[in-house]
Amino acid sequence: MEVIGSLWRKLTPSKALDKSTPLERRFFETVYRLSFLIGLSNWDDNIPYTLYTIVLRILAVLVVLMEIWHAASDKLSLDEMISAVNVIIIHTLTCWKIITMVRNREMYKKLSKALESPYFDISTKGRRELAEHWANTHKKFMTLLLVIANATLAFWYTFPLIDDVEYNLMTEVHVPVKYDSPFRYVIAYIVVGLMFLSASHMVVVTEVIMQAYLLPLICQYAVLANCFENVFDDCAEDFGGVKRDELINNRRFIDKCTERLGNLVDQHLMILKQTMDLRSILSAPMLGQLCGSGMLICFVGYQATATVSENPGKFMMSVGYLGYNMFTLYLICRWCEEITSQSQKIGQAAYCSGWEGGLSMVPGVKATIMIVIVRSNKPLVFRAGGMYDLSLSSYTNLVKASYSALNILLRMSND
Repeated sequence: MEVIGSLWRKLTPSKALDKSTPLERRFFETVYRLSFLIGLSNWDDNIPYTLYTIVLRILAVLVVLMEIWHAASDKLSLDEMISAVNVIIIHTLTCWKIITMVRNREMYKKLSKALESPYFDISTKGRRELAEHWANTHKKFMTLLLVIANATLAFWYTFPLIDDVEYNLMTEVHVPVKYDSPFRYVIAYIVVGLMFLSASHMVVVTEVIMQAYLLPLICQYAVLANCFENVFDDCAEDFGGVKRDELINNRRFIDKCTERLGNLVDQHLMILKQTMDLRSILSAPMLGQLCGSGMLICFVGYQATATVSENPGKFMMSVGYLGYNMFTLYLICRWCEEITSQSQKIGQAAYCSGWEGGLSMVPGVKATIMIVIVRSNKPLVFRAGGMYDLSLSSYTNLVKASYSALNILLRMSND
């Protein structure tokens, strides 16, 4: 394992890692390395790496064009047409996401550095455990996503070599030259395989990147809520032995509380701005993903149903593909809903900050707490295209709608 880890670090020497803080590395190290490897790094702009990214993107675009060519020009059965449409949809959506990421790369850099805020306070054991919890949660789900994706890809690459179809490829594309001999087939398999590998891993890494920027926001909201709840106790640490009633009359303590609340309000405003910026970036691509995922769940479900008895290998390919698409959409909806929930908890935390013990009598404190509560009462909802809420409820409704469409498609095919 040490040899593999050492090789992995040598293959992914992203500049972003040299400029990152320890907490940033906990959330983003794997993301930076994956982005570097697949040519999507926003931090590396030297000439060799730029040429490398151009080659990878050309390969990805070529395989998409060959898939479209295949769907438009070749005579296909319904099953073959569905396979072609599925791959075209997911690759086209990925191209759209990558274009969005490139256009907003400076914003993504700012979001990744947000954990460096001087008001992001993890000085206590409880808040350090909160940050560690969300970092571990991010790592766990990212690892699961990568395992599902790579297991599915491994089956896609293996199945053409063991099925009954001679000279079959891992994806349906129009190859402009014949590959009906063993030597030509090996060349075609390697070339198309490299193109498909590049495009597929861009699909996976874009999903990882989207999740990676949602989890730190959740972490920041959770830590901020803890800061508001314990604002009195945090400020009282330097006044050991002094009773609570006496602290309220202590000028130095009052100044410290006022300054602390002001810093927390600034941190709240900063997180709100980050959330709204990310929401505006993801709005359009997520509308495309929501529509595309609905179609993919329906079409891939149809393929799985149609091949369950006739072609077990293709059935397993369809199940893996279906599972990956449903899981990625589930993660996005879950984390977006969690952000909405955590942002509303800030108001509850401010209300539980201990103002009733005399803090509300300090000039400015009552107004500050009321402003925080009012801001938190308006939920921060991520919407796809400004129309559809990204939540677990929306995810469930989409799966139900796709299942209904699948039943209609199965009835039509049986008739």
